[in-house]
Amino acid sequence: MPLKWEFPGGKIEEGEQPRDALRRELDEELGIHANVGDEVTRFQHEYPSGNSVELRFYDVKAYSGELENRIFRSIRWAQPSELPSFDFLEADLELVKDLANGKLAP
Repeated sequence: MPLKWEFPGGKIEEGEQPRDALRRELDEELGIHANVGDEVTRFQHEYPSGNSVELRFYDVKAYSGELENRIFRSIRWAQPSELPSFDFLEADLELVKDLANGKLAP
């Protein structure tokens, strides 16, 4: 979905554990090697088309490597309170709201 903001990550490949998938995706998308911590939350989202996704969000407090934008139109660090001003993918909106309202510690 072009021109929408989203959190980095992606599909879990067959035989892959969720944390390993996030490590791989962060390397592929941003060129970093992340220390993936605990799962923070997960959401199920169904799009009007009938497609559904399960999104899992993990705590990443540290990474090594130089942050590099490899696939996105642009990347940006933002404070949780700023997130609602971005045009996020529909599936990410519940997380955006929870982060902005302080329900999840960044």
